[in-house]
Amino acid sequence: MEQVANIVQGCVSLLSRFMLVAIFLFSAFDSKIRHFSQTAEYMRSEGIPNPRLALFGAIGLILLGGLSLLAGAWTRIGAAFLFVFLAAATFYFHDFWMITDPVQRQLQVIQFMKNMAIGGGLLALIYAGGGPWSVDGWIDRKLEESETAAPPSKGSQRSKAA
Repeated sequence: MEQVANIVQGCVSLLSRFMLVAIFLFSAFDSKIRHFSQTAEYMRSEGIPNPRLALFGAIGLILLGGLSLLAGAWTRIGAAFLFVFLAAATFYFHDFWMITDPVQRQLQVIQFMKNMAIGGGLLALIYAGGGPWSVDGWIDRKLEESETAAPPSKGSQRSKAA
């Protein structure tokens, strides 16, 4: 029964990491990298100071965090990188409280709430880690195995040396 639970947990954690990272990596490659100048100009229009540098930083956070989640390596750190990016992007670009047009305001509320949900998923990864089907999980299993392995007795070492 424990094996089935481990398989289910591994599958669910892997799928959740892939689903969370998809929006970030798609956004990084499709708009931020491919349309770098236009994105920087949009950031400037939204009042982002030093938008080109900020965009380089955003791309770095997304790529490092996204690749980390894909592999499940340093998952908590990668999720934290994505969370930092998401929090800043949400604050600067989905500031519904500043919009007076009811239609635009509603659209930004939806985007804000979507980002809140994604942020909740990232916080869950920060708490739980990458799961058993991740590089982190593999490392944890290897550490556990080495800690539970019985150390060789002194007598067995002497007989090998002789």
